[in-house]
Formats: sequence, C-alpha cells, structure tokens
Amino acid sequence: MDSELAEVRALEAEIAVLRPACEEPPAPGGDAASVRKSFPEIYQSDSEGWESSKDLRSNLGHLESELLFLSTLTGISIRNYSKKTETLTSPEMAEKSIKKVLQRHRLSGTCHMISFQLEFQILEVQNKENLSSVITDLNIIMEPTTTYSELSEFVSRAEERRDLFMFFRSLHFFVEWCEYRKRTFKHFKEKYPEAVRLPEGASASYMRVQSTSQPGFELVIVWRIQTDEEGKVVPKLDLLTKVPRQALELDKKGVVETAAVGFRALLSVLGIEAALESLLSVLCMEHGGQSPQ
Repeated sequence: MDSELAEVRALEAEIAVLRPACEEPPAPGGDAASVRKSFPEIYQSDSEGWESSKDLRSNLGHLESELLFLSTLTGISIRNYSKKTETLTSPEMAEKSIKKVLQRHRLSGTCHMISFQLEFQILEVQNKENLSSVITDLNIIMEPTTTYSELSEFVSRAEERRDLFMFFRSLHFFVEWCEYRKRTFKHFKEKYPEAVRLPEGASASYMRVQSTSQPGFELVIVWRIQTDEEGKVVPKLDLLTKVPRQALELDKKGVVETAAVGFRALLSVLGIEAALESLLSVLCMEHGGQSPQ
C-alpha cells in the first residue's frame, strides 16, 4: 500500500501543477498541446494504479487463503511477527565485495493449546558468486511447560541445533500425540469409571487402573511422548504394577515380573487402544452388566 499512496501523491502533485495551466488561456504553440497530452497520461496512470491495486488485493487474498490452509493443516497459528535488518560493513568486506545482512526476527503464536515465542537471527552473506544464510541464534519460550513436561526435551535440542524446521515439525506431531493421549484416557475413564483413575487429569502422562475384583491390585500405565535425535516424535508406554505381597508369593510363574514385557508385546501386536482395552477388560469384573470378554 505504500507504493499506492506514493502514486496517489504524485498524481495530486501533477494535478496541482496542471490546474493553473488549465485555468489560464492556452498560449500559442506547443503549450496547449502539452497540456492536452498530460490529461491522457494522468488517466492512464490512474488506470494502471487501480489495476495494480486490484492485483495487490488479489495476491493478498491468495496469501491469506494459503495461510489459513496451513494453519488448519498444522494447527500452528502465528499471532505477532516483527523483523529488524542491519547491514554489517567493514573495510575488508568492501575490498572483497562481500555484503553481510543480519536479520532479527521475533514471533509468537500457538499450536492448538500450546503457546510459543521465538527469537532468532539470520545472517546472510553475499559475494560475487553466491548468497548463503544461516541461523546464528535461536531462543524458544514455551507455555505451558508444566502441563507437558516432555516439551523441554525437543525445545532444548532445537535451540542447540538452531533448527526451526525441526521445532515446528516436532511441535505439530507432539501436540497431535498429546491430544490423542488425552482423548484415549478420557474414553477409558468414561467407559470404566470405577476402575480408571486420572489423579492429575486426562492431560497427564499416566493413568491408574484398579482391579474391581482384587482389592490392592493396581496397574499404572505411563504414556510419555518423546522425540529422537532427528526430531521424530514417538509414543512410549510402560506398565507398572502394584500387587499385594501375598499375591506375589502365590505368583509362581512370575507373571507380575514379566507384565511390563508382555504389555510391550501386546502393544506391538494390537496397538495402543486395543492393548489398553485388553488390560482393562481383565481387571474389571463387570462392564455394563456383562462379564468382560
């Protein structure tokens, strides 16, 4: 819009210059012809301005639709953004025809229910042959970090590597897994309200399951969301058991000791939801007035 405003001001200045010439009688010779010639130029310039304005609005609408699509697809929405540019100069750089530009970026946004703030610097180096750029500094602030303690793991790795792409990719899949874990815990809490307990809510990383037929027998399903060295987000589920001492003495086959290994094997065969359903159906004596399958 700055270019449009500049063009409007230029037209206003030209009109102000031509108005006195139009009010005075035209001088003989080429002055009248030049005045008559100026009006078509003004009309043409004005028409071109409208066309460029329409193109600008069209391009802006196209970019907004693409941004909305990406936000819907990834769940990431940018709220605020600012950029400052500084040109770095030195006598040595001038002799070698090297140009360095330091860009300081700041942005804030959300990924579903998680808020983040980023501050990073990009150094661009241009010489006669090519142009290169590198992120020289990256600082990430995440909120809330107390609810999702696993966030600090890949945030620290992204800051250390100064890898923005890894951060946004990992954040997207991390939030998706968090939402899936939350929905799964809520589902089993509603289905088995007497057996399932969520002491810290559905957003926590564990779920307690108490046997409805054997008091004192309890399982704890720990569901963590981890990122590997490359930023890939993977779920990790473990099973902890709490069994009365008398039951342990009667467990001659060591079923309790191998429960965690068996649970991992069950996960690999059935998947997360089916494996949890299998455990809960065994621990719960009744479900909807029917014996568990």
